[in-house]
Amino acid sequence: MSEVWIVRHAETAWSRARRHTGRTDVPLTDEGRAAARALAPALAGRAFARVLTSPLSRARETCELAGLGAAAVDREELVEWDYGAYERITTEEIRRERPHWFLWRDGCPDGETAFDVGRRVDGVIDELVELTDTDGGDAILFAHSHVLRVLAARWIGLPPGDGALLTLDTASVSVLGWEREVRVLRRWNAPA
Repeated sequence: MSEVWIVRHAETAWSRARRHTGRTDVPLTDEGRAAARALAPALAGRAFARVLTSPLSRARETCELAGLGAAAVDREELVEWDYGAYERITTEEIRRERPHWFLWRDGCPDGETAFDVGRRVDGVIDELVELTDTDGGDAILFAHSHVLRVLAARWIGLPPGDGALLTLDTASVSVLGWEREVRVLRRWNAPA
């Protein structure tokens, strides 16, 4: 059976500052561009039957600099969590007003909950399961931390909120796959 590789976009100024970066189209930093280029050798030896990316520039540029931009298809379902009123601010700032706020449990005012994000990625997972279960080839996704964490949780049959248990660094590579008929995490949050 085939695998699904997932890549979190490389560093942006907002990811470095730990700001919630959902729908705002923040570009990669110079360091981020270098990290995205460093992904290319790790991905060069693989033939991916499907390359999907969030249409936001930080994910798309990471895909391009990693050498897979020509094959990439934009997927709206892979856009980052909609943080609504919490866009561009940090968890520390939010907790000054809501001391016990937890994204994965509480979601965001005027934005999404973990359940909303899970519903959004479930269709992508169905497509990937069909591809990988029939050995239709490997797939690779370029997207964002929280949406990929939800996708991974859903891949292994967990509720969307359990994505909280899976951290993802910028420009990291993870692999979802199979252990016989069971969907598993084969590799998680690895540097290129």
